[in-house]
Amino acid sequence: MNDCLLQLLLIDPDPIFRLGLKVTLEATPNLQVIADVPTDTAALQILAEILTENPRKIKLIILALDHDQLGWQFCRQLKTLYPHIPILILGSISQPELLIAAKATGINGYCPKGISISQLTPIIQKVANGGYYWVTDPEVANFPSSSLPFGKLRNNLQTSGTHYIDQTLDKVIEQLKLPGITLLDQAILAGQRRELLAARWIVNHLLIVPKERQKPLPEQPLPSLDISPSQAIIKSDIGTLINVPSVVSSQQLHSELLTLCLSKLQFPLENISNTPLEIDMLREDKKRELLYIIFHKFSKQLDEISSFNFDSNQLFNLKDQIVLELWQFTITEFFGNYSRIYLDKQEINLVKFLLDKTTSSQTEIIKKVPLLFELLSYLLLFTDLYVDNISYPAGSKEAQSQALVILENLLIHIANTVIQPLLNYLADVETIKQNFYHRQMISTREIEKFRNNLSWKYQLNQYINEAQTIFESRYELFIFAPRGIAKISIYAARNQELAELSGIPLGVTLILEFRDAISPRIQSLVGFLGNGIVFVLTQVIGKGLGLIGRGILQGIGSVSFIEKRQRKNR
Repeated sequence: MNDCLLQLLLIDPDPIFRLGLKVTLEATPNLQVIADVPTDTAALQILAEILTENPRKIKLIILALDHDQLGWQFCRQLKTLYPHIPILILGSISQPELLIAAKATGINGYCPKGISISQLTPIIQKVANGGYYWVTDPEVANFPSSSLPFGKLRNNLQTSGTHYIDQTLDKVIEQLKLPGITLLDQAILAGQRRELLAARWIVNHLLIVPKERQKPLPEQPLPSLDISPSQAIIKSDIGTLINVPSVVSSQQLHSELLTLCLSKLQFPLENISNTPLEIDMLREDKKRELLYIIFHKFSKQLDEISSFNFDSNQLFNLKDQIVLELWQFTITEFFGNYSRIYLDKQEINLVKFLLDKTTSSQTEIIKKVPLLFELLSYLLLFTDLYVDNISYPAGSKEAQSQALVILENLLIHIANTVIQPLLNYLADVETIKQNFYHRQMISTREIEKFRNNLSWKYQLNQYINEAQTIFESRYELFIFAPRGIAKISIYAARNQELAELSGIPLGVTLILEFRDAISPRIQSLVGFLGNGIVFVLTQVIGKGLGLIGRGILQGIGSVSFIEKRQRKNR
């Protein structure tokens, strides 16, 4: 089994690209990214560790490289130390002399960084098995227009034009997904989307030279890494489907969903929901790092669970353990680099301290992730997704959109619960403040204000807000919106939770029910009294004041007239 498994090492400084490529490649059964690292130093370290145990374990090194001279030196170093391991370069190299130098160094292949996964996968397999791949080779390069008049200019115009249209289209599509958008704005944005899709079609057809027009467009079963995943679920109004993968298995289903989520993790992470979140305390880079860790671990959990044939009941019993394990792993990974800190002049293990401080109530909060079982069942058992009182067929773009909302809320929920014990016990420790907190939140006063706001939120949620959402049969979910973290509300049947309410939360539901019962009567009474008051003011008092005013004016006019006549008679 392991002999057929191609185990890869991925080296790229961009964590977004690295994680996205890792998740997408591992959707292919015989590919495994055994490690992904950001730097050459980390790569040499991990190579030494892995190859000491098994010199043949890594079958291919994928290295992201552009024009960095140090990168080329690193390539030569790799080939000197490990000549038996093929190297495939992903980059944006346009100079032929650099590619010639790479071949001379012993590099086994090169392809552009924006190549689609459907094209990249066979290239990886070919190079890992001892083959070579260079885009400048006649059989793989596709530059028929370069020899024609203005061919290069057409290619450049087509590439830049399509890229600009795709970026604008992404923005319009994300605006269409914003909660609370008006019908007028929806109509305007939908019109813009149609215009952009039409423009994209025109650019792709009119800027292709005659030789290329005669060739059928290549099939693209998976979206390119340089194309926003949001385009993968938008159907063109002119009859073409843009980069839509055909979802035929649960593995491809959750791979596509994770790719969509990974794209949205690039949005700003400012909280625009008007509800304080624990992660608001963190710097932007730390928020993103925390969410990446959760994302990566959850994708691993999906892969592990999918290898077992769990039924629906077993998956339901497993969901709480999944969340708890996800939370524990994230704390260990996120705070691992700061494991030793000083508290009251004593050195403590930060990770162990935070895990030991977990209470039963906090464990319940960790497990309260809305619609987690529905998400797991959809991704692993390929069941239809029932959300917001609608059943969405498994694999449909509507189901993927709803599953994405649940997944985003899961990431944000776990991130908040990871930071919660830190704020409870170690909020004002200087080491923590220096390494994690936002610049505006490092003073003791700001920390206490933030903690008080969170405490007030916990009290409201425990006694009022949670009871109200249960009574109203809905969940409030946090999502990644283009401007930051937003909050939406969806319908969910919560009758069992409603029956289990007691104490103050139950009293809140009774008050709401009483208010709903008497509100129409009070409104009718107020309306009746209001009409009566209006009648008295306008018909009685108003008319009376009008008559009095008119009499006064007439009297004044008569006196003035009499005085004038008396003056004339004199």
